[in-house]
Amino acid sequence: MATVKQAAPAKEIRELTLRAVILGGAITLVFTAANVYLGLRVGLTFATSIPAAVISMAILRWFASSTILENNIVQTVASAAGTLAAIIFVLPGLVMVGWWNGFPYWTSVAATAVGGILGVMFSVPLRRALVVDTPLPYPEGVAAAEVLKVGAGSREGGEESKRGLRIIVLSSLAAAGFALLAKTRLVVEEASLFFRAGAGATGLSGGLSFALIGAGHLVGISVGMAMLTGMVLGWWVVLPILTSEMPGAAEEVATTVFRSEVRFLGAGVIGVAAIWTLLKIIGPIVGGIRSAMTASKLRSGSGEALPLVERDLPIGIVAGVILASMLPIAWLLWDFIAGGPLESAALPLILGTLAWVLVAGIVIASVCGYMAGLIGASNSPISGIGILAILSAALLLGIGFEGAGEVETRALIAYALFATAIVFGIATISNDNLQDLKTGQLVGATPWRQQLALVYGVIFGALVIPPVLDLLHQTYGFAGAPGAGPDALAAPQAALISALANGVLGGDLNWKMISIGAAIGVGVVILDTLLGRAGKLRLPPLAVGIGVYLPMGVTLTVVVGAVLGKLYDRRAEQTRDPETMKRMGVLMATGLIVGDSLLNVAFAGVIAGTGTPAPIALLGAEISPLSIAAGVALFSLTLYWLYRRTAQAGGGSD
Repeated sequence: MATVKQAAPAKEIRELTLRAVILGGAITLVFTAANVYLGLRVGLTFATSIPAAVISMAILRWFASSTILENNIVQTVASAAGTLAAIIFVLPGLVMVGWWNGFPYWTSVAATAVGGILGVMFSVPLRRALVVDTPLPYPEGVAAAEVLKVGAGSREGGEESKRGLRIIVLSSLAAAGFALLAKTRLVVEEASLFFRAGAGATGLSGGLSFALIGAGHLVGISVGMAMLTGMVLGWWVVLPILTSEMPGAAEEVATTVFRSEVRFLGAGVIGVAAIWTLLKIIGPIVGGIRSAMTASKLRSGSGEALPLVERDLPIGIVAGVILASMLPIAWLLWDFIAGGPLESAALPLILGTLAWVLVAGIVIASVCGYMAGLIGASNSPISGIGILAILSAALLLGIGFEGAGEVETRALIAYALFATAIVFGIATISNDNLQDLKTGQLVGATPWRQQLALVYGVIFGALVIPPVLDLLHQTYGFAGAPGAGPDALAAPQAALISALANGVLGGDLNWKMISIGAAIGVGVVILDTLLGRAGKLRLPPLAVGIGVYLPMGVTLTVVVGAVLGKLYDRRAEQTRDPETMKRMGVLMATGLIVGDSLLNVAFAGVIAGTGTPAPIALLGAEISPLSIAAGVALFSLTLYWLYRRTAQAGGGSD
């Protein structure tokens, strides 16, 4: 049997350093908190690799011994934690079903961390198959590598990093400043007008949020137009039909029916779209993994030596960590059901769940890793994985506990959500870390050091996510949760996943509207396919569903951001260096999200500390025409100024 020879150690340069881990951790705290807020409000998260790389290069350039590999470690730590924030697509479901009143810190940290660490370990054996011996494009990994190379390769690259950092800081401060001013009520955050459309009721609503503008810029015109389609369908087609002949004020009728009916229609569209997107690429996933692993075996059997750039964590350590992780998972599951109606069945329930985590984890890591390589981590239908996970968990529990009473059923719903949260942690990290490892491969990084950095990123993210979740829950609440107010965060994926658990195990679900939404989802899938074949602008079905589900005040602003981003990129194409100008636009949009989101997270702490919902309000709750006009004018002028400064930083003309 042929053996793999170990290469003589090459000259190593600084890579996994303490300062890189600390800087990555600091960036993690900021970007993760911003991603949690944005994900709960809009159902979207933003990629953190490129902004983290730019910030790292701008800071570490002050150290003469800094290297491109250190900057790669920083972006690896930050991107892992930013991706882990997608756990918010599941964990808030425990509050929505009324099982948790908040997020117990150490339980939430442990569940998030152990799932993320398993995601790293499950994907280690896939690196050679899916990163080295594969034609997968890895769009985000390649883009991050190019940014790192530009920053390290020339004086001009260093100057670009400095300009990029300035743009991030400038846009963050502008976004935070406007959000703070809006808290005084001198300018509005959102304005709405509800009216009767024939016999039905509907409305028009828009929000002045820089985070939503930034999100729109990043998701692009295709997603933006798809969300606009969903908004028009939900608010101006379905809502007037459902409210036809209903008595009452237009605002009360429209908002009540939107929450109780239209949201579930949107959930049906989201469910079909997410599963379709996953099914559409399952064939290439299976075939690609099979062929890549065959090629990897042939290479391993050839006796080639392994250079530093191909040394993974030893497989013995990987297997040991996976098996050792079963102990904290078992403890978490026991702690979750101890003293409750499921305690008498604890042993078979926990053993069955551990087996499910192992099997599902292996499959999910392979699927998510390939998805990231094929279409990028930001575009992967990760919510589809969550839907399939909760359905499989709920169905297995339903079979094992057939005939359970009302109390037991409620406990089973919560247990299914908690177990799914652990598995979803595997999905989020495996969806991201192969992208990071592709970046590392292109810049000459050592895989095992990156894999260790990914674990650090998971730990950093797990520590910060629960308190941010708890703060936002206590201050704003989640739509659909007990006691949620009118300003509750939508959390669309968590609402859908908890509704599915309720429906499968408890039968308590608005199946009529979900079924109609599913049928519409099929139609949208067909339309998107036909548009693709005709070479027209695509309408991603998942984005259409999110447009139906979210409040108009959120969706419309994201659409505006997508249009502005398209106009900016079109202008960039007319310059001498369009890629640099486009990168500056991405950094500006990221800054808008970070500044706005962090201000709102911090302000939630102020609200919680003072016990008043408007601690710095200078005007009453009544919206005046003057505050609307002032808000729109200031918002528009600030946006114009920011885009102009960004274009100048990217080499565009005045």
